[in-house]
Amino acid sequence: MDMSTLIGYARVSTADQSLDMQIEALKSAGCHQVFTDVASGAKAERPGLEKALEYLREGDTLVVWKIDRLGRSMAHLVQTVDELRERGVGFRSLTDAGIDTTTRNGKLLFNLFATLAEFERDLIRERTKAGLASASARGRHGGRRPVVTPAKLARAQKLMLKDADGGKGLNVREAAAAINVGKTALYEALKEAEANSNTQQGDE
Repeated sequence: MDMSTLIGYARVSTADQSLDMQIEALKSAGCHQVFTDVASGAKAERPGLEKALEYLREGDTLVVWKIDRLGRSMAHLVQTVDELRERGVGFRSLTDAGIDTTTRNGKLLFNLFATLAEFERDLIRERTKAGLASASARGRHGGRRPVVTPAKLARAQKLMLKDADGGKGLNVREAAAAINVGKTALYEALKEAEANSNTQQGDE
């Protein structure tokens, strides 16, 4: 086999989309063989891509119609191409100008992509830390905002109390419906409030 063999990879997201255009373009570009997948961009399992990566040998070039056909994200794209580089395999996109790691300019452009991917990861880490710090400052440790707010809990507790005439208050299901929350969420909030009340009384 020629040491500069071009190997194609094509992907569509759903079965009702056609791979024909990508396959035709890849073969026209001189690809010796084309591997394919029908999978969404976010899906990790891509048997066609795995076969393509196994098939590639040093000196080969993996060719795609567009870079978003290969990577699930910028970081994943950079990681995959970097792994190819370590194996002595090039990467080329037919429709993204300048994306060809077998050329000097293509390598420089992909180095820029790698820098942007690292920048993106740093931003995500910073936002995550800032979000956790903000949640902690509000007395929470990650997760979503509680469904049963203190105001809703107080209203539910009031609705569940017997009135002055001895009338029966609402049960948990009825009170939950009245404050527009789930029965389980209200039950857990009531249980937590009772536990906190018992703890406070024990400390007195």
